[in-house]
Amino acid sequence: MTLRLQPVQIATGSYDVDGQLVFADGFLTAVLVKLSGYHDDMAGMWFLEAGFGWVDTPTRPTFADLDAAQTWIEERLTCAA
Repeated sequence: MTLRLQPVQIATGSYDVDGQLVFADGFLTAVLVKLSGYHDDMAGMWFLEAGFGWVDTPTRPTFADLDAAQTWIEERLTCAA
């Protein structure tokens, strides 16, 4: 499986607008949003704004960095296979 990230601006309705679309083997699997300085100690972390298929979860996780987010996404997709 190959993950590809694409930077994007997201209209979240908050200060968190920097995002990444995450594609797995060409399919959109997740939308990640970078938390702004508005979140104090969580600023700079990545939030799962939306997950699709096996990446969808009712509790949206937050990740320390994009590497951690990609690892989590890969684990979810690998368990599904």
